[in-house]
Amino acid sequence: MTQRRDIEQAVKRTIRQIRRKLPLKVSPDWAKLLRSECVRWQELREAAENGPKVLIATSTGGHRAVAALESLLAVALTLRGANVHVLLCDKVLPACLQSVAIEFRSQGAFVKHGPQQTLCDACFETGRRIYEPLGLPIHLYSELITQSEQDFALEFSRSIDVSEIAHYHADGLPVGEHALAGALKHVARGTLDGEPYGEAILRRYFRAALLTMCATRTLLRAHEFTTACFNHGIYVPPGIIGAVARQKKVRVVNWNPAYRKQCFIFSHDDTYHRTLMQEPTAVWENLEWTPALDRRLTTYLKSRWQGTEDWIWFHERPTEDLGKLAKKMGMDFTKTSIGMLTNVAWDAQLHYPANAFRDMLTWVIETVRYFIGRPDLQLIIRVHPAEVRGWVPSRQPVVDEIQKVFPELPDNIVIIPPESRISTYAVMLQCDSVIIFGTKAGVELTSLGIPVIVAGEAWIRNKGISIDAKTAAEYFEWLDRLPLGRSMSETMTRRARMYAYHFFFRRMIPLSMTRPVSRWRPYEIEMTGLADLQPGQDPGLDVVCDGILSGTNFIYEDEAVHGTPGPAVATTRLE
Repeated sequence: MTQRRDIEQAVKRTIRQIRRKLPLKVSPDWAKLLRSECVRWQELREAAENGPKVLIATSTGGHRAVAALESLLAVALTLRGANVHVLLCDKVLPACLQSVAIEFRSQGAFVKHGPQQTLCDACFETGRRIYEPLGLPIHLYSELITQSEQDFALEFSRSIDVSEIAHYHADGLPVGEHALAGALKHVARGTLDGEPYGEAILRRYFRAALLTMCATRTLLRAHEFTTACFNHGIYVPPGIIGAVARQKKVRVVNWNPAYRKQCFIFSHDDTYHRTLMQEPTAVWENLEWTPALDRRLTTYLKSRWQGTEDWIWFHERPTEDLGKLAKKMGMDFTKTSIGMLTNVAWDAQLHYPANAFRDMLTWVIETVRYFIGRPDLQLIIRVHPAEVRGWVPSRQPVVDEIQKVFPELPDNIVIIPPESRISTYAVMLQCDSVIIFGTKAGVELTSLGIPVIVAGEAWIRNKGISIDAKTAAEYFEWLDRLPLGRSMSETMTRRARMYAYHFFFRRMIPLSMTRPVSRWRPYEIEMTGLADLQPGQDPGLDVVCDGILSGTNFIYEDEAVHGTPGPAVATTRLE
């Protein structure tokens, strides 16, 4: 627990240091980049005035990773003839996805003052300095929300029964769902139960969601946008913007930084948390699977153990030597072992109809309860390292939740805490099979031939490579069949490897003008001028812009470059 507190304090110090520096320097510095091309840029803007209208709905301008990429997209789309507009919050929202608890000295201070005292000045100033030099139309929340709408949102958010907020819909829009997701992200927990200020925080996010709805509706009534592009697609304000846009028949594009360096995931219509589960298998299952692609995947998967090719990772110098650590933690690999991988309790708390359990923590507790009655199997629970190493450390540790229900666990249940440096991959390779809820590790494990049982919103669901439980009863039926006593078939493993390649190399789109900086600010834009963003200069940027403007798939055809045949390689588990 001491190490967890040290990490949390270090994160808080880092955030405050970054926040203090925000107004001093912005990146990209478009005023500097366009100084020698101002006439050309003005001509391009004028030429695009009659082009398709695209809304870059950044909103939180102080989120530098978001504003950096979205301002770059604004320029690149303008070069391709799009009439680009920008949406920024100008210190109006009483809560947002930037205002997480770690940003404030206390929850009481947030409930009383919101983000205005601490975040809003720097956030808006940063967004303004990034976008204003572009000379594109900028729409501000304060100009889109009337005083009567402000009054209504304040009064209604105070008077509504708190039990009704999570399921509240306004004209079919899931306002309450995104308000709750935002509140859970704020407190970094999977539930508001037991939070002293939980209700007040939820009401703040609900008011912010109502105001975002009003602002977005007003903007979309005034302008006929063909597409709205913005980060994430959930929480407040992005989730509400997406809901309104879809209702108004405006095409939605969401994006997020991907794991691989200089790569991003874009998705049509909704957050990638949902769309990757619904993606048609036809876009990857007919790939010509060559030895060269197999080698490329193998090399990358092995790099994931140490994170050497990623700019988002959570394992700090993991050890692959299981001997001493296994003994210290009570793991006995002479016993048949079942792996269990958790995810962060608060992350992307949306409604997923296919889940066998209502949430990840319910799944954890019921799974532990089951294995208490299975002394013939050793359950190894690896708690996600992002609980302590993520940008927003969890305030609802899985270990604590288990101990609340089961103060003492039998010897056949072993928990590897999030701060442990033991390699997750090395441990899971010792297991008969692995059970997961929503972790992305299922993509890697199945590609190594390890059978995976899915109980939640993991992206390998519906791909024909995992055991997908649709109900709790079906889930426990599969647990009753354990151990499976065999690896995945060669045919299924090959299929899993094809999907892993599609996921890591085709859905993760490289943008060469992004330069890795640090773990806490993973990238900045590095370019010399407009020519760098012209069509034909960067294949990944062309895929992204084509997808935004024309609705084409956000798939980077990596195989066209790296699919050259070569000597065959094995597709067995990496040891």
